[in-house]
Amino acid sequence: MGSLVTVAVALGSNLGDRRAHLDFGVSRLASILTNLRVSRYHETDPVGVPDRQPTFLNAAAVGETATMNARDVLDALLAIELECGRERPFRGAARTLDLDLVLFGDLVNADPALIVPHPRFRQRRFVLEPLAEVAPDLVDPVTGRRVADLLEQAR
Repeated sequence: MGSLVTVAVALGSNLGDRRAHLDFGVSRLASILTNLRVSRYHETDPVGVPDRQPTFLNAAAVGETATMNARDVLDALLAIELECGRERPFRGAARTLDLDLVLFGDLVNADPALIVPHPRFRQRRFVLEPLAEVAPDLVDPVTGRRVADLLEQAR
């Protein structure tokens, strides 16, 4: 690959020691992405879940890769979740660690196995608020809008 690609990842946890789970995720992300910047942790209510669940701790991380493609990053995120005890008994279940690939440079990919940018990130304040802390000028390749502007619109 060679050239640096900016990668944005949303982190969330609402099971067990949420802070420890996010810390774990951040430490693992730092092993696959360079120049990692991480937002503060935000307490948020569950959105779009099928049952009553504990509140989330959410964050965003932005880093770079010159060696991984989007599929490699997604596979790494899934492996990190699994390593942190993530189980998927049903869609939207509470989770120890959730890592979502939000942006991968200017890649737009609609393959159901790898949708980038994340299809719902533009409406999710729990993603946009932390992401705007660390990368307000990051551009959504679909809309051409900055993260800071997407957050303003979502408010």
